[in-house]
Amino acid sequence: MTARFEEIDWRPTPMGDISLRRRRDPVSGTDVHEVKLGDAFLMSSLFTAGEIALARLGLARLPATGPGAPGLDVVVGGLGLGYTAQAVLEDPRVRSLLVVEALGEVIDWHRRGLVPLGAGLASDARCRFVHGDFFAMAADSGGLDPQAPARRFHAVLLDVDHSPRHVLHPRHAALYEPAGLRALTERLHPGGVFALWSNDPPDDAFTTVLAGVFAEAEAAVVDFPNPLQGGTSSNTVYVARTHTRTEAG
Repeated sequence: MTARFEEIDWRPTPMGDISLRRRRDPVSGTDVHEVKLGDAFLMSSLFTAGEIALARLGLARLPATGPGAPGLDVVVGGLGLGYTAQAVLEDPRVRSLLVVEALGEVIDWHRRGLVPLGAGLASDARCRFVHGDFFAMAADSGGLDPQAPARRFHAVLLDVDHSPRHVLHPRHAALYEPAGLRALTERLHPGGVFALWSNDPPDDAFTTVLAGVFAEAEAAVVDFPNPLQGGTSSNTVYVARTHTRTEAG
């Protein structure tokens, strides 16, 4: 038995106080891990369908790899409780995963095994944590991998902001504009995929912006049970694919 509520870790950060909490869910009887930044909930292990769908929907748009193929190189922006990263590693085509996380405290929780998926992710040879600002790195000529400047990837999956309109920091907003998205395409191979999690309903205006930069763009609604409110809730996953060399001419 665990206590009904436990604060596992609490630390001040430049973005506000961050805390990792564990509580016993009275309905299911299971332990629920939650991350708060200030007074805002960032992540709960009670609701992971959208984070898992981000990986699965994004990677589903990439072609199958045959025998002897090199495999897929993937970036996840935002570690959270690790559910997107774990879903990426469950795809047998993936040969490498780079997880870019702005808060070193969150990476530390995983390396210390303080969250349920942490030990597995930290010990997977394909997975590497990078402490950095995804948004600054995406816009910088050095790219997303500090060990390999200008490296390209087959997929970039982003789960940091609440939505393109509700960002955690004002500087993030530039990524969701045409110039920011065009810079992000430089981090992708031809035919590569950018996928984005959002807590808001599909935003037609943002989908139009994506379609103006990428070869294809769509928004998928992910429904999941909500035992706290009853009924179902939903997230949105945007998936966009860059032009292939043939399409680009």
